[in-house]
Amino acid sequence: MRKDNVIELKKPETINDLLTEVLRSGARQLLAAAVNLEVKEFLAQHNREDETARFVRNGYLPERDIQTGIGNVAVEVPRIRDRTKGKDGIKFGSSVIPKYLRRSGNMNELLPLLYLKGISSNDFVDALAPLVGDGAKNLSPGVISRLKAAWEDEYKDWHKRDLSRKRYVYFWADGIYLQARMEDAAECVLVIVGVTEQGEKELLTIEAGHRESKESWLSVLQDLKNRGLKKAPKLAVGDGALGFWGALTEAYGKTRHQRCWFHKMGNVLDKLPKSMQAKAKSELQEIWMSATREAAYKAFDNFVKIYEAKHFKATECLLKDKEELLAFYDFPAEHWTHIRTSNPIESTFATVRHRTYKAKGCFSRTTILTMVFKLCESAQKRWNRLRGFNYLADVICDVKFTNGIRQIEENGSVNERVAA
Repeated sequence: MRKDNVIELKKPETINDLLTEVLRSGARQLLAAAVNLEVKEFLAQHNREDETARFVRNGYLPERDIQTGIGNVAVEVPRIRDRTKGKDGIKFGSSVIPKYLRRSGNMNELLPLLYLKGISSNDFVDALAPLVGDGAKNLSPGVISRLKAAWEDEYKDWHKRDLSRKRYVYFWADGIYLQARMEDAAECVLVIVGVTEQGEKELLTIEAGHRESKESWLSVLQDLKNRGLKKAPKLAVGDGALGFWGALTEAYGKTRHQRCWFHKMGNVLDKLPKSMQAKAKSELQEIWMSATREAAYKAFDNFVKIYEAKHFKATECLLKDKEELLAFYDFPAEHWTHIRTSNPIESTFATVRHRTYKAKGCFSRTTILTMVFKLCESAQKRWNRLRGFNYLADVICDVKFTNGIRQIEENGSVNERVAA
């Protein structure tokens, strides 16, 4: 095989694992074939048969290592010379191996996650050596520091993005307290996740706030409006933090309120003796798992009847948000599992708390925001599409739903559909 048909790849000096080396060898051959195909297509597209070839091969670019999940792969990408000196700006660039690529996409995602989940900068080499071999030696604390700086720039650009073409049908909102270095009080990070018209869950905003005050949340919501998000969501889901609901009413007055059942159950159970919590939890679940609003009201009354006399604070906590806890009955039954709680951000926050515990409060405010952004960005790739997303158009158009069933009169009769 001629040299101009392949990418030269150096052989490893040692073979620590035969299976890994077989995989690396296969990767080298696939890369060679893929990039060689790109070169051929480029030459065929830009060189005319009836003229002297404008673009010709001209050796290889300097050899470089690319870190992958199966170790370093050394490549030499062909160099293409333009005899017209590129007057029209046409240049060859490999999409398989971009000019400055040093790590595969999976590695670029792995590195921030390892750091953000508790691996310190000094431990990267030891942690990754079994996976990528000698390539881990390139992951020095200085490299990780430069990555962190890049993440901060990503967050700043993301936080300024235009939202004028977006519409979100549902909001989930929550806050988390993290202790930043040189700060007297814990930093509150305010997060909103939204559902698009197509049913995709998206990270909408992350900002630092002064506790979960109305002023902080209003600043967050006003920023969204200033960046073009003028249309109000139909429903917002969150815990009992009064600041968010007051700010939401002021910024998006038509948005319905849904209290998070996960938070509410925790608050109610905290006001009961431990010996009674298991039974009370089952009775609370009976409320929000009822098929109809009427059945939920009965379960509400039953809970109050049982606990009001001896545990007034528990029943008071439940009753004060009665209507807001049952708002989901006016939306499609397929959406109930999504909108009864703020779970889309709870699991991500659990990871954030783990990272700050490991770091023992060594973060600055900027690092905290960047950390939450990268974790949520990674988690977003695994978020499932909203079940029953085809009903979102009805929600946007204010079609009436009763106990999760779409109410449209056809020939004088109501469309009957069994609630899921």
